[in-house]
Amino acid sequence: MNSPPQTAAISVDELTKRYGRTTVVDRLSFTVREGAVTGFFGPNGAGKTTVLKTIVGLARPNGGRVAFRSGAVPSDARELGVHIEPCGAHPGRTARTHLRALAILAGLPRKRVDEVLETVGLEQAARRRVGTYSMGMRQRLGLATALLGDPEILVLDEPVNGLDPQAIRRLRTLLRERAARGRTTLLSSHMLSEAAQTVDDIVVIDKGRLVHTGTIAELEHSGLSVRTPEPERLSGLIAAAGGRAEPADGGGDALWVEGLPAGKVAELALRANIPLEEITSRTASLEDVFFDLTGGQDA
Repeated sequence: MNSPPQTAAISVDELTKRYGRTTVVDRLSFTVREGAVTGFFGPNGAGKTTVLKTIVGLARPNGGRVAFRSGAVPSDARELGVHIEPCGAHPGRTARTHLRALAILAGLPRKRVDEVLETVGLEQAARRRVGTYSMGMRQRLGLATALLGDPEILVLDEPVNGLDPQAIRRLRTLLRERAARGRTTLLSSHMLSEAAQTVDDIVVIDKGRLVHTGTIAELEHSGLSVRTPEPERLSGLIAAAGGRAEPADGGGDALWVEGLPAGKVAELALRANIPLEEITSRTASLEDVFFDLTGGQDA
């Protein structure tokens, strides 16, 4: 039985953005699947924020195009919610006043203000002036603003920055619940271990170019960590048996083996009289694979 066709909520095609003579985004193409949480990753300076700003219309591209399911960038808060960089609230206003003004401008019911304040955990601080807020509280106010219209699509730039563990967990639960209802989220993050618990799909860029796109399940793969004084001989035997072996991080006598169970690798080594110093089942995490894709650069 064939799977139903997947719909793209956002399509990015040959996107290019330059500042002066510097190309920040270079012919970048990818899609964001409807009803999924897509993680957008890359080393510092890879162009992630520039891409997100261009997608939502805060920056104008020099080439390429961005298309939403409905066509152009949605202007309705019920269709698109955005949180990129500062929360945008005047420091002299309270969070509730700030959100009420935005709700009026967007034609949203007043009750949404209290609902989103509770969603992000700011209900107790809603009457405080934003200028007295911590970084984490400002971040939560920015998220409340993006959520105000209960939008079909969320675009979030580093949404967990400054959040405490409880707030991070609340956000993770919210995004997974939205995905279960068919809503779409595109988020960037440098906290890869946390993002791995949240996202369905990933897009990795480096120097403004696409490095990898696919599902998190495809990226996080299992294998064996094998250590032997004769890695080249064992690698050849593993390949002949239908597996794949390559030097593990750090090189030396360590191998990363995929496609064969531990028992089969041990059997091959025993028959060839190759000593094994270690054989351990492991799963390559999102963080491990990210460093492989980007040459070890930090997210």
